Amino acid sequence: MTEDARFADGTERPLRLKAFDSDDLKVMAALVQDAVFPASEMQWDSRRRRFAVLLNRFRWEDKTRAETRGEFERVQSVLTVDDVHTIASQGVPRGDADTVLSLLTLEFEPGPDGTGQLLLTLAGDGAIRLDVETLEVTLHDATRPYVAPSGKAPDHPE
Repeated sequence: MTEDARFADGTERPLRLKAFDSDDLKVMAALVQDAVFPASEMQWDSRRRRFAVLLNRFRWEDKTRAETRGEFERVQSVLTVDDVHTIASQGVPRGDADTVLSLLTLEFEPGPDGTGQLLLTLAGDGAIRLDVETLEVTLHDATRPYVAPSGKAPDHPE
């Protein structure tokens, strides 16, 4: 006899998500909100038309359980964008690899025939714009979660 799977039977696994449209991207944007990363962890491979950044992502999906435990977590995750034609940035210091940036959100502005611009909005009026042939974004956790150094969840005053 077989039973339906139960949530309690599952085990926690690293995230691995893909976004191919604006609805997918909204889910991903919620998961990367407040991720921090040094400017040195961004890389654009123009030959392969791929942009990637290694993020220290706050684990929003674990926030309720973390509040109970009193231990908020972060995890290193790789955000990859494929089919990138060009990149432009504003408010991102060039030449200072030690500058820590904070990602606020991801947004897609569609263009003609599936093209568009993916906008990574950063804290402090910074932004990175990726001109893409099509929206294809991947987010995957690369390490095990670790206790957030601040010991707190990010806070957004209303």
